[in-house]
Amino acid sequence: MAEPTPARSAPEGRFTVPRRVFLIPIALFMGLAVVLGWGLMWGDPSVIPSALIDKPVPDFTLPPVQGRTLGLSGTDLRGEVSLVNVFASWCTACRAEHPVFMKVREEGAVPIHGLNYKDQPADAAAWLDTLGDPYTRTGADLDGRVAIDWGVYGVPETFVIGADGLIAYKHIGAVTPEVLKETIMPLVERLRALAQESPP
Repeated sequence: MAEPTPARSAPEGRFTVPRRVFLIPIALFMGLAVVLGWGLMWGDPSVIPSALIDKPVPDFTLPPVQGRTLGLSGTDLRGEVSLVNVFASWCTACRAEHPVFMKVREEGAVPIHGLNYKDQPADAAAWLDTLGDPYTRTGADLDGRVAIDWGVYGVPETFVIGADGLIAYKHIGAVTPEVLKETIMPLVERLRALAQESPP
């Protein structure tokens, strides 16, 4: 009868790691995957918190888009409730939301200012000349540095600015008629009411 093989012990001076320790990174990865998956399936990608909400608009000054006369600066965004729309001629979603802003302009619902992001001057001008210009003022952010100060992730993005110059809301992605009616314009009206109660 063969004698049982003695259990091997770790060589002296070597440290052995229990197998369950290797399960920790796997469990963390699985948890992260579940959270990200939930966000992709049920989360609203247009609702991403911004560190600038309730903060003053960044201090900036930009020249106008080619062919326009009024540039855009932080001081222009005080005194009345307005929207700032980050757009580019090469942006497909910007083209989709453009008719919404043209209608806002026609109705005089709220002033919209355009922040033109990393665009060729002639392309931006041709885009507005062709599709129409809904903006009261435009700023040509050729290198994208001002957009970084605004915390822009990509285009399009739209900000609601209070009369006090504070950023009240940020919408990521194309503004649809539903978003305008159900979210943006009600906020604009609340901000206007607040501004009447306590003028800046």
